Amino acid sequence: MSIRPWRDIHRRKSRRIMVGSVPVGGDAPITVQTMTNTLTTDAPATIRQVLACAEAGADIVRVSCPDEGSTRALREIVRESPVPIVADIHFHHRRAIEAAEAGAACLRINPGNIGKPERVREVIRAARDHGCSMRIGVNAGSLEPHLLEKYAEPCPEAMVESALEHAKILQDNDFHEFKISVKASDVFLTAAAYQALADACDHPLHLGVTEAGGLTSGGVKSAIGLGNLLWMGVGDTVRVSLSADPVEEVKIGFEILKSLNLRHRGVTIISCPSCARQGFDVIETVKALEERLAHIRTHMTLSVIGCVVNGPGEARETDIGFTGGGAGSGMVYLAGLQSHKMDNAGMLDHLVELVERKAEEIEAARAQAAAEAAAQAAE
Repeated sequence: MSIRPWRDIHRRKSRRIMVGSVPVGGDAPITVQTMTNTLTTDAPATIRQVLACAEAGADIVRVSCPDEGSTRALREIVRESPVPIVADIHFHHRRAIEAAEAGAACLRINPGNIGKPERVREVIRAARDHGCSMRIGVNAGSLEPHLLEKYAEPCPEAMVESALEHAKILQDNDFHEFKISVKASDVFLTAAAYQALADACDHPLHLGVTEAGGLTSGGVKSAIGLGNLLWMGVGDTVRVSLSADPVEEVKIGFEILKSLNLRHRGVTIISCPSCARQGFDVIETVKALEERLAHIRTHMTLSVIGCVVNGPGEARETDIGFTGGGAGSGMVYLAGLQSHKMDNAGMLDHLVELVERKAEEIEAARAQAAAEAAAQAAE
């Protein structure tokens, strides 16, 4: 039993599928996705964006394939990508087949808008032949006419019905390697649709609040919508949809997961908003630390607090801490304990050095433990 049960999240049990080499669903870690916004036909620009997203932590990247030129470019993009590539397909079944042949790890489709049953079967054959999974992507803004006529407006029931109708098409063709999304730009509609879908099936779920908006407004909407679902245990992979650089989508996706203790990557900085009590410029210090520690992938915590009101308490709970004091210096904490004083002028460089050293120690310990486990297994 957990010593802090109020922090426990009990994930919904779902089937596991593979998106290339990345497992999605089951007990696999919740993955973070994004989507390129370059012209796919401009392979070099798209590859640069894919690489930047992967460096930021993206597990999977989606690329739109609206035409034949895009699927031709996809082969080079897949070859240069360090992460699985999802091909985003609408209407044209030939694009789906071409994307599978080009090496896409997953096809994002709506089976219902692919066309005749034979065309759907052709796409399924291509996916099966080339080891592709699929995502059924239902959006509130593009529901089928018969569902809008039945329900009068986009609603959770209509979205779930659409998703299950599409799922049945794949299942009737003995294809089960798929995940489902039911996205809306409305947070309430999104959350209600996913909750209902989670109860109605065991397929892995791709979470997202679609067309969420710009960096700030979209980030907030996504944190509310995705955060609530994830807290309830619903969701196997996430995409934060922003009118912004895809790298920002990845960052926010990870921060949502980190805040719920579902994924850990890099340094989690605990910092105060600052006030007249601060013993140093907290805001500029944190900004600089975020930039200079962006390369650290090892999980650890760093507290940066401007004064002694909450500083010592926060430092007790973090790997490394700095609390502002007086006379131009503050206190450095290591593993929750007071370690030494440091003047404000040298504090930034000193904290970066401490974090980098701690990351090396953690990774060395992991490598040693892995080597010992391998040696024992070989005996």
